[in-house]
Amino acid sequence: MRVGVIDVGSNTTRLLVASAGPDGVVPLETEKVRLSLGGEIERFGSVSDVHIVAAAKAVRKMAATARRNRAVSLDVFLTAPGRQAANAAELVSALSRAAGVQARVLTKEEEGTLAYRGAVLTADIELPERVAVCDIGGASTEVAIGNPGAEPDWIESVDLGSVRLTARAGQMAAEAADAFRTLAPPHVEAALAVGGSARATRRLVGSKLGEQELAEALRLVEAKTPRQISRRFGVDRARAEILPAGVVLLAEVQRHLGVPLNVCNGGIREGAVLASLEALAA
Repeated sequence: MRVGVIDVGSNTTRLLVASAGPDGVVPLETEKVRLSLGGEIERFGSVSDVHIVAAAKAVRKMAATARRNRAVSLDVFLTAPGRQAANAAELVSALSRAAGVQARVLTKEEEGTLAYRGAVLTADIELPERVAVCDIGGASTEVAIGNPGAEPDWIESVDLGSVRLTARAGQMAAEAADAFRTLAPPHVEAALAVGGSARATRRLVGSKLGEQELAEALRLVEAKTPRQISRRFGVDRARAEILPAGVVLLAEVQRHLGVPLNVCNGGIREGAVLASLEALAA
């Protein structure tokens, strides 16, 4: 059984078409378009008509791809853009028309849960009884904690991501520390990191992001231009532009959790696919 999910995020809109396999979710088709909705929301408070049209065009194309791949269901959801844009209702309406299904806005708790499930599903380390999942997005950061065999029982969201922090410039470390000052996660034995910032940082210093590795990653992104980072490490150029902020946020979360972050390939979209498959099987 094949299902499709379209994830409309603050930095990138992505499609995943997947099916169920013996070891979990099997990806069949992926697409991505960088729209940078979060940057526009940070500057102006809403999404312009031009960007709404661009987002609708991307979603329409992805929905067609999902149907060509014989997806029996399509889940279209917005993360932070749906919660933070002053004209979110207009954006949701346009994307719903483009997709041919009703788009939905994830709550912070839903976003954290889906990222948690996708990370646990795709983790390549042995997971202990208490694990945290960190998802650094473009406009928000979610941290979810629980037992790998169940839903997370602790979820917190901070309205700061790599796009928003980049747009604010200034002292990024101080800005991040202030945003996370009230974050008080319970004790965990291991942590997983998902999202574009985590995957890009893995290219720089490896998949285990402890204090030393993140310090080295920050040294690299501060010493080199985005073009140099892109060419040397194979990081997408647009991602390299916001990677310093992403590394700062990863380091802030790692400091609060007190354990290294292990980068996963899966995340919110894999969690959404799993939820769709379970709903269809019920």
